[in-house]
Amino acid sequence: MTPSQYTPEEPISSIATALAPAALGIVRTSGKDCIELVSRIFSRPKALLEAPGNTLVYGWIVEDAGKEKVDEVVCAVYKAPKSFTGEDMVEIFCHGGPAVVTAIQKLLLKSGFRQANRGEYTFRAYINGKTDLTKAEAVKEIIDSHTDVSRSHAAGRLSGSLFEEIDSIKKLIIDTLAEIEVEIEYPEDEETIADTFDRKDIELAVSRLQSLADSWKSEKLYQDGARVVLAGRTNAGKSSLFNAILKEERAIVSDIEGTTRDWLESWASINGIPVRLFDTAGLRQTDDVIEAQGVQISRNLVQDADVVLYLVDGREGMNDEDKAFIEKCTEPLIVVFTKADLAQTAVEGTVSISAKTGVGMSELYTKISEILLEGVSTERQQAGLGSARQKESVCEALECVKHALVSADDNYTLDAVVQDLEDALDYLGEVTGDVTPDDVLGSIFANFCVGK
Repeated sequence: MTPSQYTPEEPISSIATALAPAALGIVRTSGKDCIELVSRIFSRPKALLEAPGNTLVYGWIVEDAGKEKVDEVVCAVYKAPKSFTGEDMVEIFCHGGPAVVTAIQKLLLKSGFRQANRGEYTFRAYINGKTDLTKAEAVKEIIDSHTDVSRSHAAGRLSGSLFEEIDSIKKLIIDTLAEIEVEIEYPEDEETIADTFDRKDIELAVSRLQSLADSWKSEKLYQDGARVVLAGRTNAGKSSLFNAILKEERAIVSDIEGTTRDWLESWASINGIPVRLFDTAGLRQTDDVIEAQGVQISRNLVQDADVVLYLVDGREGMNDEDKAFIEKCTEPLIVVFTKADLAQTAVEGTVSISAKTGVGMSELYTKISEILLEGVSTERQQAGLGSARQKESVCEALECVKHALVSADDNYTLDAVVQDLEDALDYLGEVTGDVTPDDVLGSIFANFCVGK
């Protein structure tokens, strides 16, 4: 969905909740005449049409001119511009069965609505000035967040923290531009170009833009997560640790060697950091063709890992096969001695745990976090970048502002400094959506679900 494809106020509808059995389902509508169109399939059309904005109306969804009842519902009525999209909206709260919400959506389409495109509601909110791009992207971040920390970061952007920081930096640049424009119009005898404006604002803009650019590495980690792979010989306790981290029985645990022949994967939280946790087949030589394939997959997963947890059975200790793997492993590695409740094996530089009792788990989480956060600022800033697109634009703006200072120091013309600062403003405008090409908008909103 891009501006060139956008039909202002065209009535749209979509199912906003998952098509799965649930207590409630929501069907969302927006656009010109949407209240009147919904009233055509509502048991109390007059009540709906006369309802003030931000009110609820009880009734039934009906078809065949009211002869057949479809479902008992509550309609939430919103009047432009006081709505999410800035248009008239009706949200229908019905029972959550897939057949019910699907039937209501089909009736709405017959009544004159068009099926909403992916992200079209948020896109309309952006087009109608109800939100900026940083907040729009934060909506998708919240939906996709895997931990409370990642959700909290996205919520900060949704509340406007990033927009406010960008706006504040733009003001520093605009104030400096104003000083320079005055000097261009009313030149005085200055020794150098640098003397024509106060450098402090631009230097502060450089510092704050650099902080924003640096925030992306941390934000990306909390958004995308990291790959943590459990590896080790058979019966080392990988599946037990997998279950312990997830706090549920996902992997089959058995004393029989080679129980895990394929790999399992699930999202988990390690001290607030989202990780994709992989339980893999035990590493050993085997004549079993299927198990051998699992072993090879395990080795491939290890090569793509951000952190490898190599497990050693604490009762048996480390053998030559373990030592060979550890020496050859080029990925960040933590050696974990398992079954601490049954053995007291301890080797310097390793972690001893019991998946059964929880002993050593806190230390293991700390070591994983230290590796993942290496080179990442752990100092939480008020604002952080939420996408690679934002990071690219902020870095471009940073280079422009830096170049403006260099131009001033090298005694370039004032016009050259002005051009650098105006280019910086354009790049910052791309972050918030003041200046954004259509293809960028299409890329952003195409990744939303149809209900947003």
